Amino acid sequence: MSEWKWPDHVTICEVGLRDGLQNEQKILSVEEKLALLDMVVDSGIKIIEVGSFVHPKAVPQMADTEEVARKMKRVEGVEYRALVPNLKGLERAHNAGLTKAKLTVSVSDTHCLVNFNKKPVEMMAGFAECVEYAAKNNITISGALSSAWGCAFEGRSPVEKIEKIVREFLKLGITELSLSDATGMGNPRQVYEVCRYMVKAFPQVSWVLHFHNTRDMAMANIVAGLQAGVTKFDGAFTGLGGCPYIPGAAGNIATEDVVHMLQEMGLNTGVDLRKAMATARAAQEMVGHPGASAVLRAGCNDDLKTAQNAKRQENK
Repeated sequence: MSEWKWPDHVTICEVGLRDGLQNEQKILSVEEKLALLDMVVDSGIKIIEVGSFVHPKAVPQMADTEEVARKMKRVEGVEYRALVPNLKGLERAHNAGLTKAKLTVSVSDTHCLVNFNKKPVEMMAGFAECVEYAAKNNITISGALSSAWGCAFEGRSPVEKIEKIVREFLKLGITELSLSDATGMGNPRQVYEVCRYMVKAFPQVSWVLHFHNTRDMAMANIVAGLQAGVTKFDGAFTGLGGCPYIPGAAGNIATEDVVHMLQEMGLNTGVDLRKAMATARAAQEMVGHPGASAVLRAGCNDDLKTAQNAKRQENK
């Protein structure tokens, strides 16, 4: 048996513009969102979720996603995607000029009903027409399994239920799948065991992990995911986010915290940490309150070394 090694590269997907802002009381302007988007791109992140195409009454923070998509400056090599719940949302994304969309369904029947007013089986049935539309219009589709690690209403999600939905996505030809922890209930052992099983059972799938830091386990869960063979992770600038349908839900793990941790571990993300931190600071100013970023609060490890060296120079 060959010795396991840490991956050479880890991909960070920025979801702050969608999942980070969708639960904020203050609704940012299109210009503010575009400014954040430009900063995210400048930091080196190559996959960005620019918003969602859901009913504006349900999530008013995302009502201007079409305008954002039409006005944004597109940089070659950067993937711009949006979350869509159904065919209507996909059509809106296409009309706004996007060529990547993510279909999401909850593993939990109860959460799916609360969130989308449909059961998972009904959601998956509706995705077939989305895939057909995408194929005709040169749109790439990925999938997301919300509440994959646990549901506030039903408890821990059984592996069998996760696997059943994965197989339904594969029947539709969707091979990029995100396992989402919107409730923040996942733990490192669970993440490692489920991901190890999924990676082995479905080698054709490109897996993404999406962790909310509700109970301060997101960073440990990311490490467990890495050890299980997953190398793509979502993050949101300054740790913004939350789900309006989940009691006590906290934000996503802060992008800059993930980049800092991976950098300290010697793993390459291609992301400029200082620029990611600047994005997070700008987001905090725009929403009008601090986020949950540890490196913005305490500084980077390198900052401590720099400060100590400066102090030694003063004492000489």
